[in-house]
Amino acid sequence: MNTQLKLSENAIKVLERRYLIKDNQGKVIETPEELFQRVAKAIAGAEKNYEATDDEVENKAKEFYDVMSNLEFLPNSPTLMNSGRPLGQLSACFVLPIEDSMESIFDAVKNTALIHKSGGGTGFSFSKLRPKNSVVASTSGVASGPISFMKVINAATEAVKQGGTRRGANMGVLRVDHPDILEFISSKEDLSELNNFNISVALTDDFMRKAENDEYYDLIDPRTQNIYYKNGNPVRLKAKEIFDLIIKQAWKTGEPGVMFIDQMNGKNPITKVGLFEATNPCGEQPLLPYESCNLGSINLSKMVRKIGDSFEIDWDKLERVTKIAVRFLDNVIDVNKYPLSQIEENTKKNRKIGLGVMGWADLLVQLRISYDSLEAVDLGEKVMRFIQEKSHLISSELAKKRGNFPNWSKSIYYDKNIPMRNATVTTIAPTGTISIIASCSSGIEPIFAICYVRNVMDQTELTEVNPYFENQGREKGFLTKKLLERIAEKNSLKEFDEIPEDIKKIYVTSFDVAPEWHIKMQGVFQKYTDNAVSKTINLPSYAKVEDVDRTYKLAYKLGCKGITIYRDKSRTEQVLSVRKTVAELKITPMERPSTLSGITEKIKTGYGNLYVTVNTLNGKPFEVFAQIGKSGYSTMADTEAICRLASLGLRSGIGVDKIIDQLIGIGGASPVFQEGGLIMSIPDAIAKVLNKHFGEGKNLNSFKDLYFEHCPDCGAKLEYDGGCVVCRSCGYSKC
Repeated sequence: MNTQLKLSENAIKVLERRYLIKDNQGKVIETPEELFQRVAKAIAGAEKNYEATDDEVENKAKEFYDVMSNLEFLPNSPTLMNSGRPLGQLSACFVLPIEDSMESIFDAVKNTALIHKSGGGTGFSFSKLRPKNSVVASTSGVASGPISFMKVINAATEAVKQGGTRRGANMGVLRVDHPDILEFISSKEDLSELNNFNISVALTDDFMRKAENDEYYDLIDPRTQNIYYKNGNPVRLKAKEIFDLIIKQAWKTGEPGVMFIDQMNGKNPITKVGLFEATNPCGEQPLLPYESCNLGSINLSKMVRKIGDSFEIDWDKLERVTKIAVRFLDNVIDVNKYPLSQIEENTKKNRKIGLGVMGWADLLVQLRISYDSLEAVDLGEKVMRFIQEKSHLISSELAKKRGNFPNWSKSIYYDKNIPMRNATVTTIAPTGTISIIASCSSGIEPIFAICYVRNVMDQTELTEVNPYFENQGREKGFLTKKLLERIAEKNSLKEFDEIPEDIKKIYVTSFDVAPEWHIKMQGVFQKYTDNAVSKTINLPSYAKVEDVDRTYKLAYKLGCKGITIYRDKSRTEQVLSVRKTVAELKITPMERPSTLSGITEKIKTGYGNLYVTVNTLNGKPFEVFAQIGKSGYSTMADTEAICRLASLGLRSGIGVDKIIDQLIGIGGASPVFQEGGLIMSIPDAIAKVLNKHFGEGKNLNSFKDLYFEHCPDCGAKLEYDGGCVVCRSCGYSKC
């Protein structure tokens, strides 16, 4: 693709895959320049609502184009995908209500499908649903409970899959005082269940106090809002035991996360309109029922200027880009095509926007500041306070020209007599795919990996390297191809003696950073963010339950509105965990990526030439196909059956040597000799091809590598980032 923009090869690949317009045959017919022009023109069109002249609209479009094409600011993915196109749905996040009735529940299912089809993600509170086994008076039956309806929405999400551009994502929230809280906390023990949901427990201040003091708390009947009774007795649970269970589950699988619901509502600027009960899928956007929000992020790695041999923050540039971004996001509200009339009404009443940042770790690297340091935390507070103050000022100025948001009279701004165009202005969102386009680090996360291997055509592997590290490595003369290959196998630079200590100190990765530094960073950004901060606290595999416990408690203490952790390899360990009986063992084969590469070998058998193809994922056999020439239908059917079963075993994590052992040496009616020995039968031939290329230790037989750690589309390693899962190789995202 011919492009004049300074885009990385990976950025172009992601744009082609997910954002650029394609014709009916799937051929890309738009350039990145044309994409940014399309978006800029569409969003600038809102200026006409405020009596702008054609020249003023054109100038604003150029301003929007410049900040996007220079990768200084990018809006959320639906805005990039759908601006100026017939669908026109530009928001990333929505919250839908679920009341305690079948009508409300299945309205939510229908509305979820519409939102996912348009490219958005949805959040729900299930706290109003009556608990499992409650009596339903109208039918004399019993209720099935919140978890059962989560599974219904999960299935609907699976069916939609958002047209192949964005996968459906949901957030499920349940209050800690709901009678089904124990079932909810463990609802993702089986990782094949609720695979389209993130789950969070809404913790109250009262619960946190009682957990700290080892006291009991009451469960609440969602229908009456009174104490819940079972068998004639009030139900009380020990708060510390419930908190410990949440911690243990998070350590095991990364879920549930928690929302500190009272801290969220304590900073809610429109409590007279409503109280928060849920967030969007990644937790950074608390919303009222039928609200949506559009997000965008400033690339902090571009907000620098060089002074001699060092860099400093360019505050003037940061202010200029902030001003453009706030106006851009306010315009989105006007040109957006909403999936439901209720969402349009509530969104326009509050006009919430969410301006955030990405490239924070890259900025620190340029300034030679270690992420896990007081200097970095102090700078984070200074940067976000600057953005918060400037963005609020800009929103206030817009209000004087365009009017306050309609619910302004019910807000804290009315009480303070401050004009405001937007009820909220700032959000720290995950920036998985847009940070790939911008070639910067994601959100406020540390660098996830200094370099990683990306698979391209014909099994060629390219090593992608952090550009700042690569430049410094070449300047200091320690960088070699072999070193980069070794680094790509690690999550840290600590073990590499050939790398200078001052470099290792600056280029810390997610797993180098102690949990408390993750939380301290989240805390200072939250301090100056209207909405919430999406951040994943990445922990090493050897982290203990006590580490998670301290992390959750510190997040509450520092005023965070929620927290998500992920312990490295915890999900693969969960899949591998030994069950008590064979009957309890449930293995789910990994889905096939859309593209795989492999080898094909011809081998002579008594039934004719057999062509055996073995496709691989990360160098490991993933599936087997075989075609036998000039043979009868039953022989072809038997061959296909053998390959299907072998493929099922490989995709389920069964080692290739086990499959070879089962097939090799099986006799047949017409054995033949060929180079390499006697071929007894078709299954024997398939086994010998597998053994030649992957047997005898050539394959690691690593079950965990096929589960949850690698991208289902391209096979590269996944990152747990900002409450989401993203592949930096191809742009795959679960959110």
